[in-house]
Amino acid sequence: MLLEKILQSQGFGSRKKCQNLIQRGLVKVNGELCDQLKIQFDPQNLELQVGEQVCRYREQVYIALNKPQGYECSHQAQYHFSVFELFPEYLRERGIQTVGRLDQDTTGLILLTDDGKFLQALTHPKRHVDKEYWLATADPITPEQIQALEQGVELRNEKGIFQATQLQQTSEYELRMTIHQGVYHQVKRMLAAVGNKVIELHRHRVGQFALPEELKHGEWIYLTPEQVELATVRTKD
Repeated sequence: MLLEKILQSQGFGSRKKCQNLIQRGLVKVNGELCDQLKIQFDPQNLELQVGEQVCRYREQVYIALNKPQGYECSHQAQYHFSVFELFPEYLRERGIQTVGRLDQDTTGLILLTDDGKFLQALTHPKRHVDKEYWLATADPITPEQIQALEQGVELRNEKGIFQATQLQQTSEYELRMTIHQGVYHQVKRMLAAVGNKVIELHRHRVGQFALPEELKHGEWIYLTPEQVELATVRTKD
């Protein structure tokens, strides 16, 4: 593949801009300066350096972000920062999208990708991919509330019953729970439906992929193929 096309596929701009980067001597491939057009490479396992940016060639990208508070999952954030500001320009230019959304005040695991099939696999309503949340409530959590969440609650303007599984009360005001849908503000609305209120919310897991402990707020990693597979595992039909 032509180097300019490789650069373009990785988000470094239009074909003309990538040609200009090469001609200006700003591109290295596997540590070697490449300033000639029409040069071709097998893109697999290439390490690219464009100016100060270094990345490995990826046909498609799969990313896990530990989302901090105060960030919206939108390219055009209205009231807060955008999560896309946490990524280098070449990834934004690739057209990465969040797999679902988290509210601006919700922290934790959110996945991003430029692979439409992967995005659909995790967001389609019939897929039932688990999402585990850790939450704190305004009022003490009662056994009756836990029972109601397990049995399922109705949510206004939504069809069906919304149940939680794998409920674990970790303190009087703290709960861990797993949901299988992904409607707007679902966890907060479920707690409101049983007479309580969420004051802190953190997503810990998607499918069978859990947020790595060492990943701090605002940090992100590329997922390995094995981690991508874990994120799509269903445990409820």
